[in-house]
Amino acid sequence: MSLYPAARFLLSAAAVAQFPADAGAEVAIAGRSNAGKSSALNAILARRALARTSKTPGRTRLINFFEIAPGQRLVDLPGYGYAAGARAERDLWARLIEALAPRQALHGLCVVVDARRGIMDADEQLMNWAHGLGKPVHVLLSKADQLRRAEGLELLRATSATLGGRGTAQLFSAHAGVGLEEARNVLDAWLKEMPR
Repeated sequence: MSLYPAARFLLSAAAVAQFPADAGAEVAIAGRSNAGKSSALNAILARRALARTSKTPGRTRLINFFEIAPGQRLVDLPGYGYAAGARAERDLWARLIEALAPRQALHGLCVVVDARRGIMDADEQLMNWAHGLGKPVHVLLSKADQLRRAEGLELLRATSATLGGRGTAQLFSAHAGVGLEEARNVLDAWLKEMPR
């Protein structure tokens, strides 16, 4: 049984006018193409196929809003760093993501980073963007089950040092269930915060 029985797909937005009303609380989930965003979202919500997953990079092309409880939403952002996306399409993605900036409902940003690759330049830019908005950042080092324990712990230490107070980080694996409770606790805390 799902821990979030009311979780449902709400809408896909191709334009700012299609965003839901700026009310309640939402957490954006972002990451490079194929970092495991949709798998992380499904695992955290304990739902098998709420967000569509694909082995092909760049499949999430719109901003997808999921309601997990009345007034609480997760926002699945398009993946970045995938060179094969058309320039006009990438520009649209950038405008949509930038349109989230003034939303009072946005309470935090969860960045999914492939643990085998670590934080890359585009991840840094996104975290700096969120930090500049005064939004908390939490990094999920996904696919951590593919690392040896010592490698995972060293990566977590290095990532925390790289973040330098801009956010928090944890090891995570949607496939093996690593770090699910920790991720849920972070998201729940953000979604239950009163608007600032």
